[in-house]
Amino acid sequence: MRSNAKSVILGAIFASVCATGGCGGSKSTSTSTPPPTPPQSAAPTISTQPINVTVNVGQPATFSVVAAGTSPLTYQWQRNSANISAANSTSYTIPATAAADSGATFDVVVSNSAGTLTSNPATLTVSASGPPPPPPAGAMVLTWHNDNARTGQNLNETTLTTANVNSVTFGKIGTLTVQGNVDAEPLYVSSLAIGATAHNVVFVVTEQDMAYAFDASSLSQLWAVSVLGSGETPSDQVNGCGQVAPVIGVTSTPVIDMSAGAHGTIFLVAMSKDGSGNYHQRLHALDLTTGAEQTGSPATIQATFPGTGANSSNGQVIFDPKQYKERASLLALNGVIYTSWASHCDDAPFTGWVIGYSETTMQQARVLNITPNGSDGAIWMSGAGLNADSSGNIYFLDANGTFDNTLDANGLPVSSDYGNAFIKVSTSGNTLAVTDYFTMSNTDLESGDDVDLGSGGAVLLPDLEDAQGTTWHLAVGAGKDHNIYVVNRDMMGKFNAQNDNSLYQQINDALPGGIWAAPAYFNNAVYYGDVGGTLKAFPIANALLAAAPSSQSAITFGYPGTDPSVSANGTASPVTNGIVWAIENGGIGVLHAYDATNLANELYNSNQAAAGRDQFPTDGNVKFVTPMIANGRVFVGTPNAVVVFGLLQ
Repeated sequence: MRSNAKSVILGAIFASVCATGGCGGSKSTSTSTPPPTPPQSAAPTISTQPINVTVNVGQPATFSVVAAGTSPLTYQWQRNSANISAANSTSYTIPATAAADSGATFDVVVSNSAGTLTSNPATLTVSASGPPPPPPAGAMVLTWHNDNARTGQNLNETTLTTANVNSVTFGKIGTLTVQGNVDAEPLYVSSLAIGATAHNVVFVVTEQDMAYAFDASSLSQLWAVSVLGSGETPSDQVNGCGQVAPVIGVTSTPVIDMSAGAHGTIFLVAMSKDGSGNYHQRLHALDLTTGAEQTGSPATIQATFPGTGANSSNGQVIFDPKQYKERASLLALNGVIYTSWASHCDDAPFTGWVIGYSETTMQQARVLNITPNGSDGAIWMSGAGLNADSSGNIYFLDANGTFDNTLDANGLPVSSDYGNAFIKVSTSGNTLAVTDYFTMSNTDLESGDDVDLGSGGAVLLPDLEDAQGTTWHLAVGAGKDHNIYVVNRDMMGKFNAQNDNSLYQQINDALPGGIWAAPAYFNNAVYYGDVGGTLKAFPIANALLAAAPSSQSAITFGYPGTDPSVSANGTASPVTNGIVWAIENGGIGVLHAYDATNLANELYNSNQAAAGRDQFPTDGNVKFVTPMIANGRVFVGTPNAVVVFGLLQ
């Protein structure tokens, strides 16, 4: 077994490992045994639908779609349900619109060997006169780290380049002033029609239970709403826990669904406290153009689940809104908004919850507890989001908690307790169920010593081929124990008390400071920033991560490390102008920009300009922050503001 690629010989040895509960997918080093059969083809899914476009006569109009599924995918754009000749890419552009084009609808049919899917229609409005609209819909940041794989990459950035991101031509250009700390990543919608005007819009939520929409060009406020109930305030620091301080309101990154409601909807979770001392957790659905609550909103978060674990009664574990905060970012998947729940410090009682609500009815749709007969197992991931694949499976890293190492015939814990594990959850059949997982052989020791996986987020890698041409579906995660874990999403590895040989790949001590963040993926590399360590690029070759980084930053990042994002111009082939953005926490925060091909090449940092021109404050209360990049601007959450960076005029 190579130090950077855990393996298990298939056949008789694999069967023996399965018998002891160690079933999993591994990279075999045996040349005499054939590799596992690649998974079945996945039908197309659409993560970003075409959206309505408003332009003036003579201006171009572009419609685009983001789809996933087994390659190759083919595209056929339609106008008013009729095929458009030679319109067979992920976007379709009318070079010069005419008045007669107004009112036409455009959709796209996405196909592969496994099926066909038609997008939602988008309407083109062509105005005879009026001010020009903002840039066409190219940048849409609708969820944490840009997509449900949580890659953190925006491949539609055509303004910011490795040549113009420097302290001479790039810097701080303004702030979006808000009430309360901004712990959530800002989100972004291009060309959103508000009234008769199209805006590029930045959405911001705060710990004062406020939600805002700002024009990304003028930085003017478009709307602001409080989501507090009558007579309520944001929550205090429950039991004195200072992880989120000084108050708890909207902590996690919301999610936007452009197809929900008449104009699109932003979904967010808010915590509050009423005058009688009762705590509340609510899921809100707000209209993107006005901030008004949608029909059925808000939904009160409450749940029970069969079990005898912490805070159970009569065979049911009970969700107590006081004991939890929504730290991990929201996930929108197939019409359901998924929430997941963290504790306040390690203050008992608590367990691990995933709770889903219907986007259309705001009624509870699905519930899962992953430590129902034990305790702990919170889901927080330093603010990262639940991951999802194109087949509707959810993935996440769970924190220290009860793990039942008595396994059934399928290698699953007989008591359904999965503390400190890399978990896969199926959403099929309108239910949530753990179908696979990985945890290390010393999981109980790691949980007891608080060196678990739960402090980090995961990233789902695109399909990768090894040297033999076998396609692998992989995910990468890391936590406090310094190691990088690469799982085969089709057979993750489960648990073996003797060893971790059924894991696809493990890189020991790759992150010496431990991870309190999530990685980013770009151009066959995974980027990590551990506590007290450098920002590192781990390249991928033949479906394996390198054991050592190919490049790293010159500086180190104190607690909590750094949570990188990537911008690049994906309209070129090959992709150009890859920039890795990272925030350094401290009394004065620092925004760093690095050449994605070589992290030793720092393009810019916000301390370089004279007289503190680009500096911005931060503090220990706003720490798990990831930069958001869209349409030539970079947005950074801070106490009471979002700082905006861009090209200087």
